[in-house]
Amino acid sequence: MSNAEDRSVARRAMIVIGLVLATMFGLALIWATRRVLVWVLIAAFFAVALKPLVDGLERRLVRHRALATLLVFLAAFGLLTALAAVILLPLLDEVGRFADRAPELLRETRAGRGPFAELLERLRLREYASAHADQIKRYGTQLSQPAVGLIRGVLQTLAGLLTVIVLAYLMVLEAPKIIAATLALVGDGSARRLRRLGRDASRTITGYLSGNLLISVICGGLTFLVLVVTKVPFAGVIALLVAIADLIPLVGATLGAIIAAGAGFLHSPTAGIVVLVFFVVYQQVENHLLQPVIMSRAVRLNPLTVLVSVLLAAELAGLVGALLAIPAAGIGQILLREFTPSGLRTVPPPATGGNERPGKRSAGGGHPGTGNPPPAGG
Repeated sequence: MSNAEDRSVARRAMIVIGLVLATMFGLALIWATRRVLVWVLIAAFFAVALKPLVDGLERRLVRHRALATLLVFLAAFGLLTALAAVILLPLLDEVGRFADRAPELLRETRAGRGPFAELLERLRLREYASAHADQIKRYGTQLSQPAVGLIRGVLQTLAGLLTVIVLAYLMVLEAPKIIAATLALVGDGSARRLRRLGRDASRTITGYLSGNLLISVICGGLTFLVLVVTKVPFAGVIALLVAIADLIPLVGATLGAIIAAGAGFLHSPTAGIVVLVFFVVYQQVENHLLQPVIMSRAVRLNPLTVLVSVLLAAELAGLVGALLAIPAAGIGQILLREFTPSGLRTVPPPATGGNERPGKRSAGGGHPGTGNPPPAGG
């Protein structure tokens, strides 16, 4: 009996040790492949957002899914290319003009004339440069060292962007096969539940994207008005850059403020101060009013949950966490509503249209008093 007990204890200890080692190995594997996993997560996010467009195009106009997927992705890239052209063409034109005038501006600055000379005198940069000439030369020689790292970072970013695009394209293209294979592994009841969860998750991600775009449009429009009032040149291009930067939660308005305030200060100190004050006020309004309220309606989360989820995710995972925090919180709410026992449910059901009367379905999506899902199509 003693030997049997010893063998049982040894077996349990080996099981515990094996589980601990397997967990450590899994965490180490996740950490080693974290970059690829982030790419896959971002690609899945965009695939879920683009899938309804591909499904609608395939159902109404194009019968081949590969062609429908290609057309949707080409349209998305065409839109992005048009936005890039609107932003880059005026900037490249101005860079060319500046390059043509650079020798003349340099001569004027050395002679103590022109706008750059006035700026140097106003900020006392000429005196600083004379007093720290050796230090500036030393910094100049050190600039070549991080250049290699910068180039490597740019190449990695481009590779990641291309990988995300290819992954998202393949996910959308193969979505029906993946969904059918997954549903075939479970029973009819579980298949209906999975289909309902997927539909609610897709609605959450789409609502997040539409809400985020609405906030960016508001930010870009108000920025354009402020830049026009202060007579800052290229107000439309700068406002578009600010709207794109504002797609990033929490810090997007700060990035946009740097762009717009810099352009304002280059135009005049008064314009720069006005733009800076506007963004200080607007960022507080966006972070604590617009984003929580709009996202709470788009994703059906209360404003406090939206704000806390973004703050926590940004602290844990940085920029990617801030981008994915709100849809992740919405999907978490869907899972809680689906798998929490009916007597403990306090999470409201998602909006399913105006034709459904209250009380027709229970909070978990099944018939009242039962744990079974409704029949298909009901």
